[in-house]
Amino acid sequence: MSQFKAVALEHASRLINHGPTVLVTSKDGARRNIMAAAWSMPVEFTPPRIAIVIDKNTYTRELVMASGTFGVCIPGAAAADVTYAVGSSSGRDSDKFAEYGIEPIAGPVLGLPLVEKNCAAWLECRLIREPHTEDAYDTCFGEVVAAASDPRVFHNGHWIFDSSNESLHTLHHLGAGNFASASNILRAKPLS
Repeated sequence: MSQFKAVALEHASRLINHGPTVLVTSKDGARRNIMAAAWSMPVEFTPPRIAIVIDKNTYTRELVMASGTFGVCIPGAAAADVTYAVGSSSGRDSDKFAEYGIEPIAGPVLGLPLVEKNCAAWLECRLIREPHTEDAYDTCFGEVVAAASDPRVFHNGHWIFDSSNESLHTLHHLGAGNFASASNILRAKPLS
């Protein structure tokens, strides 16, 4: 049973605000896919909207354009190997969920395949068509329609990175299969 809790949509942008590597999920009919992406960011708070780079030649992009939806899952450090694996192979060749033993749940609003095991959070998104930006820069926009997180690492709209939840600290891609993970939170003090 899932221990994830719904995230208020006004806090959804905080899930990717710090630039983590994400897993993009897609589904069109019986076809489904999962890939890793290093470039995503929030672009608007209300309604929550995000931007994510999905190369036009990928199977994920094909499914996103066909369905008008995509999921964004935020893997923790424990998911580094699977994140690298799904980012290094094509879903045209095999079902990466089956190949790598990834058991998705169905998203509550759009029914997208979402990953909770070893992940900190997820978002379900409806594609906002921007053909010029999609074609020229491979940047896709989405409106977040549902979000949830593991409350051990994201609770009441804030990240909690400490020694009790290191396996869920978010990943940051450094290239060639190398990742850094988020570490303990540093709190700034007022200077005046």
